[in-house]
Amino acid sequence: MSVVGQSEVLPTLDLRRFDAGGPERAAFLSELRSAAGGVGFFYLIGHGLDDKLIQDALSISRRFFALPEPDKLAIEMLNSPHFRGYNRAGFEHTQGKPDWREQVDIGPEREALPFDRSAPLWTRLQGPNQWPAALPELKPTLLAYQDRATALAIRVLRAFAAALEQPENVFEPIYTPAPNQLIKIIRYPGRAAEQGDQGVGAHKDSGFVTILLQETQGGLQVQGERGWIDAPPVAGTFVVNIGEILEMASNGYLRANVHRVVSPPPGTDRLSIAFFLGARLDASVPLLSLPPHLAAQARGVTQDPQNPLFREVGRNYLKSRLRSHPDVAQRHHADLIDSASAKLEPASAY
Repeated sequence: MSVVGQSEVLPTLDLRRFDAGGPERAAFLSELRSAAGGVGFFYLIGHGLDDKLIQDALSISRRFFALPEPDKLAIEMLNSPHFRGYNRAGFEHTQGKPDWREQVDIGPEREALPFDRSAPLWTRLQGPNQWPAALPELKPTLLAYQDRATALAIRVLRAFAAALEQPENVFEPIYTPAPNQLIKIIRYPGRAAEQGDQGVGAHKDSGFVTILLQETQGGLQVQGERGWIDAPPVAGTFVVNIGEILEMASNGYLRANVHRVVSPPPGTDRLSIAFFLGARLDASVPLLSLPPHLAAQARGVTQDPQNPLFREVGRNYLKSRLRSHPDVAQRHHADLIDSASAKLEPASAY
């Protein structure tokens, strides 16, 4: 049984203090550095997202998961070479084991690029989303949410840049004009303990930052020094965490941390909406020149032979997708599957 650090709680940061300037801004940046040097997760308030849009996004997600299974399977991810669409529980894998969650992956609305074996492999990832004919309201609601979540994530990214004593726009060259966004609407069905508890297995996120909206049921846990730290839903907040791009850019001063979701008990379920902001698929992650007092605290990039990190953004993202969705990989990208290593690398959720 894994130990849960019951006495530990995630810090709460107010983004309005970043915009306030003067001593308030300086104090906020100090607290952000402290959170980043700890577990790398925090609750965010003062985020400015309209509560109606938040509730609409949660409501429409609930309505989607309540659809008959044939309506959901009409947009099954298996149909999409771009890894977009619906997955039944058990069809995404983390560390080689099935995650017990049903979900829809929604990226930016872009045209597919022509298939060309001589083109960079990341070009296979660009393409349209799948939308359910049985619930046409899903598209406008979630695209509106994506726009607002993108703006929020960029504000948080600018705060991290300032905390590193860099220009606030230091990351713009690798995410403009076309950042790699992803929304996952996720439902974790309840199940008995003897059936397993992997809602989603232990993993790190591979983008810049993740903005997580939780409904009311807990289950998110963050790895701490003394065990797993519960991160229950808190009304009016998002949970924000650092992704691997920031770890690489800061030479480990900012560290992407391991987290998981434990399945809820029988008779309940857990709903969440995860938004991931990533760099352009054709970009490479720079190594920032940190001031000496920060560089001295940089811990270096995580070296894990089972999950190598590449500075080529598209290569990192494709690696994750191929490992976490083996059915899609086999149908659409069989030429990219390395049978000797396909089961060795744990996948990120994004």
